[in-house]
Amino acid sequence: MEASSSLPHLSHMTQACSTRLNSAEVSSGSGGGGKRRWSAMEMLSMLKVGYTILRSETPATDLVNTFMDWAARRSLMLLAVFLPPYYVYKLTTSAFKAAAPEDVAGKVVLITGASSGIGEQIAYQYAKKGARLALVARREESLHEVAAKAKDIGSPDILVVAGDVSNPEDCQRFVQTTVEHFGQLDHLVNNAGVANVCWFEEVPDVADFKQVMAVNFWGAVHPTHCALPHLKKSGGKIFVKSSAAAVLAMPRMSFYNASKAAVLNFFETLRIELRNQVGITIATPGWIESEMTKGKHLSKEGTEEVDQDMRDSQVGLFPVVRAERCAEAIVDAICRGRRHLTVPTWYRAMFLWRMLAPEVADISQRLFYRRTAGSRGNQEKARRFLEATGVKGMLQPSSLQSSDIKRT
Repeated sequence: MEASSSLPHLSHMTQACSTRLNSAEVSSGSGGGGKRRWSAMEMLSMLKVGYTILRSETPATDLVNTFMDWAARRSLMLLAVFLPPYYVYKLTTSAFKAAAPEDVAGKVVLITGASSGIGEQIAYQYAKKGARLALVARREESLHEVAAKAKDIGSPDILVVAGDVSNPEDCQRFVQTTVEHFGQLDHLVNNAGVANVCWFEEVPDVADFKQVMAVNFWGAVHPTHCALPHLKKSGGKIFVKSSAAAVLAMPRMSFYNASKAAVLNFFETLRIELRNQVGITIATPGWIESEMTKGKHLSKEGTEEVDQDMRDSQVGLFPVVRAERCAEAIVDAICRGRRHLTVPTWYRAMFLWRMLAPEVADISQRLFYRRTAGSRGNQEKARRFLEATGVKGMLQPSSLQSSDIKRT
């Protein structure tokens, strides 16, 4: 738009706004049931924006974005009006859901990563409720052990399927096998995961960490894609385990953090796309009793190792939640149709710090995870400090000290 061609329009606009200003009330708060009158300041602000647009020689898209910037800032004031009734609505709906959780007795639940840790405990929680289970993991022998215990707890029918969630063919196979065996699928629990603990700069070859994304992200996406038609048919639910690290960006876990952030955003998007056809619950747990908090992780070479000194250095003074407690909260959240779950709940305060004061969050993490030349020595010091002060027994379940960790 040429500046010269804008002047006639500007003249008309200025004249109209001047007339409107002359008739406007300085305060819009007076008056009864009549129409709201624009204040002088509001009219001046609108005139300024209009003048900027008409005098501009920039492309139309830039002009529109200039207006949207102005409008968006002012729309934030609506939050003061919107939030109170919104939270009343949230509390009301939560109360209704709490009063009537889903009865999963006889329903079919497929759980990935079910051979240990949180996945194993989720299987037991569903078994208590009488659900039929399809247990998936790479370690078939461990799955049969979990299946036997789940059957004793109360599950009427259990299917064990060995499979690798990072393999699309395996995902198709274990979903299809589940549907063929039970005739339906009601809940899909995406739980499988793998973590790395190493400084990014010390990694010899980043290609060694493709497996982190393959297991954590694609290992949830592939089963979901295969199971979705069956879940839509049953009006079922999807659970996916992201991580607090997706929000907090924990040092030494860059690949893991990225994969869990991808999981979080993918399933938020999927929830919008599916509308209400399939429920989706996303968990962002903190440190939970699992093989990872027992010291099992990927080293800087991308190989699996068990290093409890490194675990003590990474987990530090953060309390570790028992897997059973976490699984109980997860199954309860799924049955109540909750959108999000954070265990333990105090991590939500850390999420707010990360969002509202990111610089402060960065500084605190840099202090907590200091990188020095003697990193191995620091790991040993962390372990000795935890043991000498007796804090370790308070912060970590006794199972974390066990050397009996399932491999591959």
